[in-house]
Amino acid sequence: MAYFVLAAWVLQGAVGVLLLAGWNRHQQQARVVLGHVGLSVAGLVPWIAFLVTDRATWGWVALGLITVGNTLGDEVLRGRWRRSSGQSSSLLRDYGAAIRAVVTGHFPASVTFHALFAGVVYFAALMACVTA
Repeated sequence: MAYFVLAAWVLQGAVGVLLLAGWNRHQQQARVVLGHVGLSVAGLVPWIAFLVTDRATWGWVALGLITVGNTLGDEVLRGRWRRSSGQSSSLLRDYGAAIRAVVTGHFPASVTFHALFAGVVYFAALMACVTA
């Protein structure tokens, strides 16, 4: 499972690099996007340490980093939905609308994949940590 997570994380990162390459760096969410990227990449270091040492602590550290990184990614997704729809409401309402937009195909395929596959990586990592 832990090696599946590594492969999935790398695939997720590759799609993230494609999204980052097309990202307009002058958008308002620059700090959030860069924080999302930084935490997601930083999480790979303890995950690899988890694989090498078989110490569950490293897996939990990695999971903590991607938890915060995914939270920032969700904020990026919410902001993208707000900009594309021209609407703005409460955090939960906007988040729900952004998720609906992902599931119903209102975003490009790369965004949809990245948003949905984040859950695969996250919950597979959680499972690997719990079973370790």
